[in-house]
Amino acid sequence: MTKDLWKAIDKNYLDLIVKPDPRFEQIQQNCVEAGLPTISISNTHGRLFELLVKVMGAKSILEIGTLGGFSTAWLASGLPFGGKLISLERDPERAILARENLNLFEFKAKVEVWVGDAIHNMTEMTKIDQPPFDLIFIDGEKSQYPDYLDLSIQLSRPGTLIIADNVVRHGKVYNKEIESPSQIGITKFHDMVAADPKLEATVFQTVGEKGHDGFSFIVVS
Repeated sequence: MTKDLWKAIDKNYLDLIVKPDPRFEQIQQNCVEAGLPTISISNTHGRLFELLVKVMGAKSILEIGTLGGFSTAWLASGLPFGGKLISLERDPERAILARENLNLFEFKAKVEVWVGDAIHNMTEMTKIDQPPFDLIFIDGEKSQYPDYLDLSIQLSRPGTLIIADNVVRHGKVYNKEIESPSQIGITKFHDMVAADPKLEATVFQTVGEKGHDGFSFIVVS
């Protein structure tokens, strides 16, 4: 199999089942024009996230790493009236672009993009008794995944779902080809998940228009 085939299959099911949405296409175009890296989740994964939010009945979401707001929009699309999503973005210019992109939608929920270091903002949340989130999506700096996980657990309740993106890293983590802080962070992240009896988790690899990678799905008990 090749990446071209993976992309073709993604496009087939995007056209057949997910259905192209000009608002998401506009976000992608705006991100390209702004020079952002093309590292957002795919449309098919975005629809998966939207459906998960609906099936869970989630009302509060924390996203770590906004980029241009593409995954933010998919997650927010699943929230009901009265729901809330907070997305954390370190780069002020990216946050501005994300807010503009999110204005393409009329969400049922309240959506906020917070600017600043995610670890700092999450730490502050733990100090002010932030109500626990129903779902947390980790997609920020990979070297900091262990810190994100520790703080995510503190901001969770029994039943909270934590999703972490980019955890297979083209197989390099599995092959023990630890070449970068990102790979070291992902490896430590999974060691922490495996060692914590309060966490039930799985990892599955993905292929598609974004290449070969994977997600961790973790439930806090």
